[in-house]
Amino acid sequence: MCVKRLFDLVAGGCGLLLLSPFLLAIALWVRLDSPGPVFFRQVRVGRGGVEFRIHKFRTMCVDAEARGQLTVGADARVTRAGRVLRKTKLDELPQLLDVVLGDMSLVGPRPEVPRYVAQYPADVRERVLSVRPGITDWASIRMIDENDILAGADDPERAYLERVLPEKLDYYQRYAATHTLCEDVRILFATIIKIVTR
Repeated sequence: MCVKRLFDLVAGGCGLLLLSPFLLAIALWVRLDSPGPVFFRQVRVGRGGVEFRIHKFRTMCVDAEARGQLTVGADARVTRAGRVLRKTKLDELPQLLDVVLGDMSLVGPRPEVPRYVAQYPADVRERVLSVRPGITDWASIRMIDENDILAGADDPERAYLERVLPEKLDYYQRYAATHTLCEDVRILFATIIKIVTR
């Protein structure tokens, strides 16, 4: 665990420093593209069930969350800049700050909102929340087009709870049980390749 945390601190800190001009440019783009704050802050559940507020570049109109927490297909709430940021996953880059702060890891189960974590079976919740949540993992790679999957469902909320979430939880549990630093590096490279080749 100490090695993983050290890796997160060094890689996350270096990432923030090296990418800072790029992050500032994206922040300016978000601010000029639509009214509202640069960042989207939302409560997520972290290790041990501790809640924290995640950092993401805002990709939707300011009142989007009041109209639902799932993003489905060509969601009208997504801004022009947001469409590009979501497609390239650049909206996730501010989570490097969450990594440095210790709320997240570079690799780990994606942090969910409390109302979905409440749907986890008790034993699954304990296993998944035994590790820090991450910016990426195998589920994020395999289900990178999750929004399009939900767009084809008659009831996206039900489809998420009954089809998408159980599959994610399988990946999350396997990661929590078997993760290593080498596996984390593999996942990071696989994530980059997946985004570049989409």
